[in-house]
Amino acid sequence: MVVGFDHSDDAGVFHLTTDISVVQTVDFFAPIVDDPYAYGQIAAANAVSDIYAMGGEPKTALSIVAFPAKGLDFSILGSIMRGGLDKLTEAGVALVGGHSVRDDEVKFGYAVTGIIDTKHIKQNSGARAGDRLILTKPLGTGLVTTAIKKGKALPEHVQAAVSAMLQLNRRAAQVALGYRVHTMTDVTGFGLLGHASEVARASGISIKIDHTKLSILPGALDYSRAGFCAGGLTSNEQFFGPQCLISKSIVPEWRNVLFDPQTSGGLLLFCHADDTVSLLQRLLSEGIEAVEIGFASNAADHLLTVV
Repeated sequence: MVVGFDHSDDAGVFHLTTDISVVQTVDFFAPIVDDPYAYGQIAAANAVSDIYAMGGEPKTALSIVAFPAKGLDFSILGSIMRGGLDKLTEAGVALVGGHSVRDDEVKFGYAVTGIIDTKHIKQNSGARAGDRLILTKPLGTGLVTTAIKKGKALPEHVQAAVSAMLQLNRRAAQVALGYRVHTMTDVTGFGLLGHASEVARASGISIKIDHTKLSILPGALDYSRAGFCAGGLTSNEQFFGPQCLISKSIVPEWRNVLFDPQTSGGLLLFCHADDTVSLLQRLLSEGIEAVEIGFASNAADHLLTVV
């Protein structure tokens, strides 16, 4: 076992040959959008993202399906699975099987297996003092999808959130591997501050984030202000908040964004300072949204400081 659960890494890694290891992850969740085809696509993009975050290449997937025995037309399940398969195909991942159970609530996702060069695994413990932080994809998917469930999300806001969640982190990870990126993690259920905290703890560093540099989805602040916060947001704040020093000048709607649980979120890259500008330019030139949001320093009193 090369990487287990000691440092809350995105996936497990098992040594296979001299140079190659297998990397494995699993993720599934209940519907967060109304369109079943889009839901399937998002579930697939979300599941394979953990492999990319470790620096690996996903190869195969097994589907995980929970679906009611009655009350919903099975064509809905067909649309979900077709969406997932299409996204896996885009990622170059082979669907090799799966398992289904009857359940009152729909749930869908994948167990994904990939390969990785053992010498270049991106673990949470790899960040260094002096690294600059780059974040791809805008934040706020949890706020928008909660507004969807409340029937309050505007169509243009839904479209923007779905477009972000459908984007694979494949190319962003490939580009990052060409630079001195010491580690990377994908921002998902624990939110930006949760996943950043995990890296800071594992690496023995502290992190400073400038919230004004963050990119957020259209409508996210409005839904935050209206109180459309997922249950996971409160859990994230309760668990990770004590480890964070957040400026009192940051208004509540922005504070919610910091802890908002993401689905199929972007990559948080810890890059050598001298490579940061070049990496940002390369990502942007390929149509990948990316912003520099902060830096890592030697360990201090708090894992994270947000100004």
